[in-house]
Amino acid sequence: MQIQDFRRVSIYPLFLFGESQFFVTITFMKIGIDARFYGPYAGGGGLGRYVKELLDHLQEIDEENRYVVFLNREGWSAFTPKKPNFEKHLADVRWYTLAEQIKMPGIIARERLDLIHFPHWNVPLFCRTPFVVTIHDVILLDETHSATQATTLPLPLYWLKRLGYRKVLHHALFKSRTVIVPSEFTRSRVMTHFPHLPKEKIRMIHEGSTDISRFGQADKNLTLNAPYFLYVGNAFPHKNLESLLHAFSFFHKSHPEVKLVLVGREGVFYERLKKELEEIDVPREAVVFTGFVSDDTLASLYKNATLYVFPSRHEGFGLPPLEAMAHGVPVAASKTSSLPEILGDAAHYFDPDDIEDMVRVMESALSDEDLRASLIQKGYERIKRYSWRTMAQETRRIYLS
Repeated sequence: MQIQDFRRVSIYPLFLFGESQFFVTITFMKIGIDARFYGPYAGGGGLGRYVKELLDHLQEIDEENRYVVFLNREGWSAFTPKKPNFEKHLADVRWYTLAEQIKMPGIIARERLDLIHFPHWNVPLFCRTPFVVTIHDVILLDETHSATQATTLPLPLYWLKRLGYRKVLHHALFKSRTVIVPSEFTRSRVMTHFPHLPKEKIRMIHEGSTDISRFGQADKNLTLNAPYFLYVGNAFPHKNLESLLHAFSFFHKSHPEVKLVLVGREGVFYERLKKELEEIDVPREAVVFTGFVSDDTLASLYKNATLYVFPSRHEGFGLPPLEAMAHGVPVAASKTSSLPEILGDAAHYFDPDDIEDMVRVMESALSDEDLRASLIQKGYERIKRYSWRTMAQETRRIYLS
């Protein structure tokens, strides 16, 4: 069903006064969602999860406004509108490309929207539709590793990419009606890099923790019986997985029965990590690379894990540790960026640049049963603070404002 232009008023009787009848008019908005990152399949990781949960819960709470959901071909088959006020529109344009800058403004303009939400910083420079934007982090501006570690591009192209990133990010921040951030840490980093941005434009809305009740049966081919530590996510340099491998190699000498399981979509950075593993003194079978897995299989991997380890140096929010807590898994995490803010006292912290400290935390999380029980209980309490439904409700309020 095609959504027509719903920017019209509906008139409802309000009250009678004598023989006169008064009416109130309500204007419905036509709102776009750039959902080309939809789901963990299309977007990969936390950003895809954010877009999926936003759309799922908006459909539950908003039957008044009209939504146009822009999807690429991968997302097109993954997303099926559940309500008649949601329409999907094909926008098969790759993100972070020149084509995105050239084609998306026209695709968006043809829908005659009142507002569009970009769930990431890649806002087309020539988009004339009023918009709000979610900035999850500013890792590219905060990164401290070398350019050769951070990219697979030739260095001149990498520096050109960084220049373009800052230009597009500046446009997204200063031209948006509202900037949504998932943590106070991200708010502070945005203001550090862009001190002239009006503070009142930034709204902090926490993301949620995943409802595990909807998951089904796992792929039995990936069932692991041995005790194992789990990591879920990509292998970008700021995730610090090289340090995790080195720490695990020391830990494994004392605990050869424990495996390390790394879950994430295959790519250049995971290939780099596998080559790094060849230089480390640890048996190959002790480290398992699963590649991309379904949500059902991921749930099984969480539930059976001995410890969830999150060594990242920089996170705007940190969804995977909360997912681990929801599955009753104790969490060990870096004491950096937004993680202490989001995880609170429900995680066992380590210095991500200190291998010995990481090993110490692995040791205690494995052997100290009281600590494990405490972390599990605190994790269950912590995730109550975060709700995707609340995130969607607060985001909708921003649309209406």
